[in-house]
Amino acid sequence: MSERLQPGDVAPAFTLPDADGNEVSLSDHKGRKVIVYFYPAALTPGCTKQACDFTDNLELLAGAGYDVIGVSPDKPEKLARFRDQESLKVTLVADPDKKVLEAYGAFGEKKLYGKTVVGVIRSTVVVDEDGKVERALYNVKATGHVAKIIKDLGI
Repeated sequence: MSERLQPGDVAPAFTLPDADGNEVSLSDHKGRKVIVYFYPAALTPGCTKQACDFTDNLELLAGAGYDVIGVSPDKPEKLARFRDQESLKVTLVADPDKKVLEAYGAFGEKKLYGKTVVGVIRSTVVVDEDGKVERALYNVKATGHVAKIIKDLGI
């Protein structure tokens, strides 16, 4: 079971392939704030809603100095289909071995339809310009989550 991050922690570094197979690193965004969100699976209703919400608010977030990276255990090919099918503008990266999900505390036991299962815990981590965790939100809802983040960040 992975440990959940706390504000002030150093955000775990990562380099993962995006939907086109290009490497994306957290360090590429040094000097900007980054919203790293973790979702269970591309092309599913909740994850689609969340990714579309981030895409719809990307200009607002970018204008406030935030980049957005979505992380899932999907392979890059599936992420490319997801991006193209839904016209997504957020950067989606693949973590099929779940090392980054685990490092961020976004993989482990969760409740699903009343049962305890092991899987991706829908989570959002806001990383500041210096690579430190500003906020770490776990077990978030797919719907309405982006609006809540925008409100909480005062954007």
